[in-house]
Amino acid sequence: MGLRKGGGEGQDLLQRREDVRQANFLELFVDLVLVFALAGVVSRVGQELVSHDIVVRWRAMAYMLVLSLPLVWLWITTAHITSWFDPRRRKIQYIVLASAFGILVMSSSLPSAFIGRGLAFVVPYVILQLGRPLILMPSLRGHPLHELYRRSLPWRVISAGIFFAGAAVSGGARAAFWGAAVTVDIVSAQLRWPVPGSTKPPVSAWATDSKHHLPERYQQLLMIALGETVLGVGTTFTSHPISLATSALLVVAFLSTVLLWRIYFYRSGQILAEALAAAGDRDAAGRATGTAHVLMVLGIVATAVGFEAVLRHPGGTPEPAWLIASLGGPALFLYGRIRLERIVFNRLSLRRVVAIAALAVAAIPLYFAPPLASPVVAGLILLAVALADAHHAAGRPPEAPSPAH
Repeated sequence: MGLRKGGGEGQDLLQRREDVRQANFLELFVDLVLVFALAGVVSRVGQELVSHDIVVRWRAMAYMLVLSLPLVWLWITTAHITSWFDPRRRKIQYIVLASAFGILVMSSSLPSAFIGRGLAFVVPYVILQLGRPLILMPSLRGHPLHELYRRSLPWRVISAGIFFAGAAVSGGARAAFWGAAVTVDIVSAQLRWPVPGSTKPPVSAWATDSKHHLPERYQQLLMIALGETVLGVGTTFTSHPISLATSALLVVAFLSTVLLWRIYFYRSGQILAEALAAAGDRDAAGRATGTAHVLMVLGIVATAVGFEAVLRHPGGTPEPAWLIASLGGPALFLYGRIRLERIVFNRLSLRRVVAIAALAVAAIPLYFAPPLASPVVAGLILLAVALADAHHAAGRPPEAPSPAH
């Protein structure tokens, strides 16, 4: 849908030309900060996942979601800003730089986010969530985005209150508050920030005036998560004694990451921009695309946590929480990829459904196997999916997108 309304400074901010369809250097700088942030999440959760305390192990899995989602959500909302507005304008550049710094400060609090440094995680998030709309709204009078941002503010204030309430407590209570707060943010955005007695705004939170920029940013989000996996595994490997098991896991982790990349990009990830441009309801397709990528990123992060746990504790028997990370991570990634397939080709990917079922069935015998067995089996199942994709495409011309109309 077009967004060319309004004038003056707002029109100038919204004016995007074809030569800025791709991510600029400031956006890539945000990407680097997010790699650091997700690596911090994986390292923190990986340490607790090998604790001798069963409560700590299961709590770590919940912490992974509570810490990852706000960071990823800030990245996504930043990507939407640079898709709506011209990233060459100074005001937008300042907003992007502030977003990168905010994510960096939040990352610094990760080791003790649930004990003492809660405000270091909450304050940057709240300032960015409330501050960016307030900065942009004066330039958007008469434009549909002004109404959208205005409607979002009460929901952002509610989320901020829940976040600060979480910062006032600690441990599991803080995680529960923060989980509720980020859920408010994401769900309210999905619903276009509803206001009682008011009709839906003419533009959705997921609309974009750029046909290529936002899909490419989502592709880069996947690359960020995959890059974090390689970074985390490599860092942990260098800080632990080298053995046959840890060396084998390094190889398995790298090959599994390559397979995740292959499964994502072939073929739905490759032609995502064309599919969104051809979709009958671009707002719905954009919303579904955002959800699919969040699921896939969380799956990749969980997979990386599983690698961390096995690298830190390669001997003995695996804990159930480790199996959930090692097998549930790839399963969640494949589920997100199934949703992406639905967006691009309007069909159900049976190969990925079978793979998820195989991962679930494998959990039972793997509970009695060495810890290294679970990432190996998960990697073999991912390999089977990639080979099935290659076999399906052999001898055929590249498939064109066929989204729902």
